[in-house]
Amino acid sequence: MSKKLKIVAVSGGLQRPSRTLALVENLLEGLNDAVPANTRLVELGEIVPKFGSVLQRAHLPPEIEAILRDIETADLLLVASPIYRGSYTGLFKHLFDFVHHESLIDVPVLLAATGGSDRHALAIDHQLRPLFSFFQAHTLPIGVYATDKEFDNYRVSSDALRARIALAVERAVPVLLQRSQRAVAAPALV
Repeated sequence: MSKKLKIVAVSGGLQRPSRTLALVENLLEGLNDAVPANTRLVELGEIVPKFGSVLQRAHLPPEIEAILRDIETADLLLVASPIYRGSYTGLFKHLFDFVHHESLIDVPVLLAATGGSDRHALAIDHQLRPLFSFFQAHTLPIGVYATDKEFDNYRVSSDALRARIALAVERAVPVLLQRSQRAVAAPALV
């Protein structure tokens, strides 16, 4: 008996169209081609009005609570944010402030980011990775950073970026399959 994996992607862009969203969609497509999975794409810009001014999880609307439950029960989390002044967006962090601090222990997390130049490339390791280390998540070693020049009309146009996406997917798949096998082999809790 095999359980279909659950991949939840969070695109931290606040506008549409978005290079961050395009990057997330390409990564999700690669993951879906490699492993059968149920996917959920959360676009931060669409949900900000529903949680942006809320300070306590108990006051969130049901739609946002459902998104948080999906994030907290994902088999793989794909997170991406545009990088502003060396870090992820404040509203991206605000969403993850609502995630229970023990819900992502050992969950594989594929990190991605977009920025205007190569100067922000280390934001994956210096900003995103520590955030998910706090959750004790298993951040995958290969993250994907993309610059504005690697997109044309909000579509991936760079062969180098396509290669980085393919490598990230290739490295994520064994971790995801291993997680799936452990879930199937684990005895059901009564």
